[in-house]
Amino acid sequence: MPVSEGMIFALIDLKRADDEGLAVQLTSQLRNLIATGRLGKGSALPSSRRLAGDLGVSRNTVTYAFEQLAAEGYLETSNGRRPVVAIDGGERIEAAGAVAPSVRSGKPRLSPWASKLRQTDWPMSYQAPLRPLRPGHGDFREFPNEIWARCLRRSAVRAAKREPGPVNRTRLREALAHYLATSRGVRATADQIMILPSAQAALTLIASVLISPGDEVWVEDPGYPGAAAAFRASGARVTGMKLDEQGMQRMPGLAAPKLIFMTPSHQHPTGRLMSLARRTEFLGLSRPGGSWIVEDDYDGEFHYDSRPVPALQGLDAHGRVFYVGTFSKAMTSDIRLGYLVAPSVLVSTLEIAQRHIGLIASSHVQEALAEFIGDGHFLAHLRRMRRLYHARRDHLAEGLERHLGDVLSTEVPSGGIQLVARLKRGRADRAAVKRLVEAGVETRALSSLALGRPPDHGLLLGFAAWRENEISAALRTMASCF
Repeated sequence: MPVSEGMIFALIDLKRADDEGLAVQLTSQLRNLIATGRLGKGSALPSSRRLAGDLGVSRNTVTYAFEQLAAEGYLETSNGRRPVVAIDGGERIEAAGAVAPSVRSGKPRLSPWASKLRQTDWPMSYQAPLRPLRPGHGDFREFPNEIWARCLRRSAVRAAKREPGPVNRTRLREALAHYLATSRGVRATADQIMILPSAQAALTLIASVLISPGDEVWVEDPGYPGAAAAFRASGARVTGMKLDEQGMQRMPGLAAPKLIFMTPSHQHPTGRLMSLARRTEFLGLSRPGGSWIVEDDYDGEFHYDSRPVPALQGLDAHGRVFYVGTFSKAMTSDIRLGYLVAPSVLVSTLEIAQRHIGLIASSHVQEALAEFIGDGHFLAHLRRMRRLYHARRDHLAEGLERHLGDVLSTEVPSGGIQLVARLKRGRADRAAVKRLVEAGVETRALSSLALGRPPDHGLLLGFAAWRENEISAALRTMASCF
């Protein structure tokens, strides 16, 4: 980054006892600042009098450096004016002692963990700002911000009177235990619930505690890429399990893995619901201390065509299932809170790991959320958003059929905040996504969510975050791109 005139002296380190004279040292260091771009073209240097005073050297020393650099073409000088940088350091001029760091240093050597993270397609870099029909988002404009702000203010005021408490706040754990039992059929005590900065943090925590290099992990294919990223980074061998109409299938002949990750209530990205028979089959594969299941219920609050299906965790009588959830879909992504319901036998180990890794959520926000849930605001918000998102899902599905029925085959999910529209006649989805993004509509390519060769191509389209007029406008744009 360029440095201001007043800070030039702070970047110069002259060795008084060095065999190399002060003038030579000063010349070399100024040359390097220019060549590396720290002093940009057109930048004025301090006067020789001021720089000499700042550095505690004679004015002749500074004058020598300025004259030498002017002779080499680095500076422009004229009588009565301060020297001005004459070259662009971005040209990476390689003079003696003036090689840019980007030229000197080689490619950084990453750890195995970071190298494995870089191999994944997640998270993808969406262009800002948020645009229709980006998947994975609820409508933050409909969130009751004034009520939430009051909860935050009260939490902040009470903080001055609170003694330091546990990392996972008791009030929120108790409120969540009650909510999850009544709305999702989760069977857990408050002590089994851990509050984390996100659902992804929960996956990272589980992987850190359970996965050893070489362990086998099954994930859905196509599926949520953040899961594969977390488990691969811990050294797991990740195998994708294909889907059918009931969701994730078991591949015949494979022994039970160390861990199975699934989204049974609303498969990501297809929205398919896993049947009771299939859930029972996977539970039969798991065993305490051997194979574990991670159930990600990322948007289980939103069911439209029937009563919500209870969580897989509620069917587990032997402590084999981790249940992961988030508030970013039901409330707003800025909340940055997720939670993990852990098997009781692993709670103490997970809490130690949580502190060690630093996956700790703000106590102020936790206390505010406990109040928000306890006073009924959370359930009231969910009831309102279910009606709103239901109408938006139907509006998008109907519009896709009307405007793009000859190009896309839409799969209408029974819940959730996004849907899949498959491309007909063998079109490539990544090329289609590129065209749509350039036109102002953001989607995700279904093929980018596949671990292996994608069986077909399609678009993942979000509907929850967009009002019906915005969805209509996006559909007209989409129709013009095909």
